[in-house]
Formats: sequence, structure tokens, C-alpha cells
Amino acid sequence: MRFRDRAEAGRELAGLLSELRDQGALVDPLVLALPRGGIAVAEPVARALGAPLDVLVVRKIGAPHHQEFAVGALVADDPPLFDAHSLGLLGLTEESLAPAVERERRELRRREQRYRGDRPTPDPAGRTVIVVDDGLATGATARAALRHVRRRGPAHLVLAVPVGAPDSLDLLVGEADRIVCPYRPVGFSAVGQWYEDFEQLTDAEVLAALERRGLHRA
Repeated sequence: MRFRDRAEAGRELAGLLSELRDQGALVDPLVLALPRGGIAVAEPVARALGAPLDVLVVRKIGAPHHQEFAVGALVADDPPLFDAHSLGLLGLTEESLAPAVERERRELRRREQRYRGDRPTPDPAGRTVIVVDDGLATGATARAALRHVRRRGPAHLVLAVPVGAPDSLDLLVGEADRIVCPYRPVGFSAVGQWYEDFEQLTDAEVLAALERRGLHRA
């Protein structure tokens, strides 16, 4: 099974989440997309739920010579969150990744300024927060995002992704109160293999999605 594009994946997620809302499981929802790719999935979700949409910028820390393989992730000013198993498997240390952490921290701050400007981050306290991405491979970015949001006191925390690696999803049980993922294929190797169109989104496309939901940079 492959999605045509992120919008189609978002519509499928929106249908599942709408059922949960109708059952009373998603009270006062706030949708947080992990940009860039997650914003195109999250937009139809927020529209279907009648929920506010915003972004939570997370940057993965890639393995040397294999940047797509995340060994850790950064959110806001939080310390980097590393995956100890991946570090050990690749013979890496946190200290050896310090240059990568600094590089990703600079890009994270650039994107936060680009997408948010002076607009404050939404307060998740007491709300149902739905963290949305376009897929889940190692789970490093999702784990960092969920822990960051959890510390801010949501009433209920949901991770929603269209497709994910089964083993990685299993490791996230407990990080979220609920995981919504309709496709968990065996033999998962990369998120992009489950999309016909997996072109990288631009900053302009992220801003356009936010503006369609009534958010404008200050």
C-alpha cells in the first residue's frame, strides 16, 4: 500500500481521528505538526477536527555518513535526546556528535524564526495534543517531540502518523497516551517508500499551510 501524497495520508488519518473525537476521546484538540513533511499531513487532520494547527520544530541528529538515520533529536532549547541503542550499534558517542548537534540547533532556530516569528507557542496544558508527522522510521524525532509536549502538561497526548516501522512504534508505547497509525508494514526501511509523491516541502509551503489555518507570522 502506498499513499499518493501527504494530503491523502492526512485525510486517512483525519477519518480515524474524527471517529475518536466522535467517541469523546479527543476533547479540546490541538494539532502540532512536525515540519516540514508533517504539516501537509496535519492540515487535513486539523480541518476535520476543527482544531487549531501549529508547528513543533524538531531536528533529527543523523548518523555520520548516513544523515537519514536518526540517532537523536532536538526540540526547542531541550538537551539533545539520543538513542543509546543506535549510538552503541554504530560505535558513536554523544561527544563525537557535538558538531552535528550544533549544526542542527542552528537550523532548528532558523526554522522556528521563519515559521513563528514573534508568535508565541501554543499552550498545550490541559488539552488533547495530537502530534502529527508523515511517518515514523527510527522514532527519534517523535520521541523528542512527545517528551517535550508531555512536560508542558497536556491532558491527553496522541501520536498520529500514517505509516510507521512496527518495532519503532512499539518502543514509543508509553511516550504517548494513544498512537494512531493505520499502516505498520513489515520490512519498513524508509518513510518515503510508502508515498508515490514524497517531494520535500519548502518553508513557503509550511507558512502557507499555517496561514490557511489563520496563523500569520508576527
